[in-house]
Amino acid sequence: MKVGVPKEIKQDEYRVAMTPAGVREMVEQGHEVYIETTAGEGSSISDADFEAQGATIVPDAAAVFEKGEMILHVKELQASEIEMLRPHHLLFTYLHLAPDPEQTRGLQKSGATCVAYETVEDSAGRLPLLAPMSEIAGRVATQAGAFMLEKPMGGRGILLGGTPGVAAANVVVIGGGAVGANAAFIAMGMAADVFILDRSTDRLRELDLHFAREASTVYSTTLAVEELLPKADLVIGAVLVHGARAPFVVKRDQLSLMKPGAVLVDVAIDQGGCFETSRPTTHRDPVFEVDGIIHYCVANIPGAVPITATYALTNATMPYVLSLAGYGLHGAVNRDPGLRPGINVADGKVTHSGVAEGVGAEYVPPDEALGWN
Repeated sequence: MKVGVPKEIKQDEYRVAMTPAGVREMVEQGHEVYIETTAGEGSSISDADFEAQGATIVPDAAAVFEKGEMILHVKELQASEIEMLRPHHLLFTYLHLAPDPEQTRGLQKSGATCVAYETVEDSAGRLPLLAPMSEIAGRVATQAGAFMLEKPMGGRGILLGGTPGVAAANVVVIGGGAVGANAAFIAMGMAADVFILDRSTDRLRELDLHFAREASTVYSTTLAVEELLPKADLVIGAVLVHGARAPFVVKRDQLSLMKPGAVLVDVAIDQGGCFETSRPTTHRDPVFEVDGIIHYCVANIPGAVPITATYALTNATMPYVLSLAGYGLHGAVNRDPGLRPGINVADGKVTHSGVAEGVGAEYVPPDEALGWN
């Protein structure tokens, strides 16, 4: 198969969808890899590094889309890229379509088959391609929140870990999955007082044992959130509904419960955000203030650490890329049924129920859309 890797053009996105090691694996299995020039520079990978392992460097994204049958990407395609998609293309990337009807319509119009990293599942129903970025996003979320709490950044002016004789900050993490657990891990490492909320008592039990009771676990209800907000210096939103729009766990009227200069970090912003007052921001302009509360809502948090993130992501995606290239989508799905929920758009139809609900489109099962029945 011919695989194309364009350069990411989303603002402040420095990751790349394949590493030289991935190129080597693909070429040794008889596939051709076309990479846009300078695509790896943001992750400290040169064109020469790719070429040394057998990739062909092409001058622009148009050449990548022209030559590639499978297009590998990191973030969702931008409008100019969607225009280059054709019905024969297999797109494999993060899509986060549920809160983005415009992108969804563009992908439908292209006729391409679009598989989303974030809705691919493993045999246990977990999200193996979302997990590495969730781990990184959770860790960066705490770092970013700690920085934004500094007075020059508009925050309260409190050190997360306090100091002898002065109390540590209170960090409230809403959601105990991969993002939340990693956010809590870093917050505890910075000596903050940490509360983790989740609606699964089994997950709370796991976290309680994992963190040896160094964090307080709380069953998540509206009342529990409202009781913790007045104490919180930093709140990290880490909720996820597979493929669907994130629910609001903090409403605007609840901001009045918080201390002026407290910080909200919304890691769910890719899925629409879990705070009612959230809107996407960028690494260059990461925060805004609503009712005295600082909001950090960067939509591609792992893009700030591209060397770490590129290698973590491609370690996870490579087995799937090899399977898709070697067996085609139908063959790869037969070998690994967890790829089926990854199919979000095919032949102009929305093929993931959570996405269809989020964008108000008709849901068509992927097997039906692709004529596999």
